[in-house]
Amino acid sequence: MVKKKNISTPVALTIAGSDSGGGAGIQADLKTFAALGVFGTSAITCVTAQNPDAVTGIAELNADMVARQIRAVCDGFPVAAAKTGMLYSIPVILAVANEPVFRKIPCLVVDPVMVATSGAPLLRSDAIRTLCDRLLPRATVITPNLDEASVLCGRPINSLEAQEAAARELTQRFGIAAVIKGGHLGGKNIVDVLFVDGKIHRYSLPRLKACETHGTGCTFSAALTAFLARGEPLVKAVEHAKRFVHEALKRAVPVGRHYPLNFMATQC
Repeated sequence: MVKKKNISTPVALTIAGSDSGGGAGIQADLKTFAALGVFGTSAITCVTAQNPDAVTGIAELNADMVARQIRAVCDGFPVAAAKTGMLYSIPVILAVANEPVFRKIPCLVVDPVMVATSGAPLLRSDAIRTLCDRLLPRATVITPNLDEASVLCGRPINSLEAQEAAARELTQRFGIAAVIKGGHLGGKNIVDVLFVDGKIHRYSLPRLKACETHGTGCTFSAALTAFLARGEPLVKAVEHAKRFVHEALKRAVPVGRHYPLNFMATQC
């Protein structure tokens, strides 16, 4: 009898904040990983009291504890890809960027989370420079929305042309690939752009009449991380991640008075 070879399940790591409402942050990341057949691990940076309407409290974890979580995960599992979400402060950013085992992870997706969908700040203003100097250059790809890209570039981004120019600028400045999400632009379609290897790639899907979009940014970066962990090339991984978020939003289900993303209806 021939024994079947054990094929290890891909492992992904999310380093982000906890969303008590379950629709964004660590919770959304782990649900996304599970839906895409990837074993999810986590390092929590902050505990937030929030729901889709508002963030009513933030408790930052000790930076050493953040580093210990990363170390414990990497010591126990072969992490194929990682993502960062809400990092909040300079000490946490430095703890992540300086952790030796973190630097050995093959693929890193940095979602430069700055503001919640509800409008609450999720990154201290004094930490933006540290994020740019210490973490963004380590990324495989970054995934800012238009508002975050505007902060990183220091100018408004209010057209597809400006969006593409920003993707080029960020790629050249940090030596990485950049996806800039276009959900905040008007129009019937939402166009995300990826700049990598000297080329612009456009990804367009129809705009949905969604009741809520809470957690879409986290879910996109988590899906991208999962597809990279599964071995997909970046250009295809972005395409699949965008489709995943589109379908999760399209199939949102009523939960009380909210309509969170439906992760499990969008398996790929």
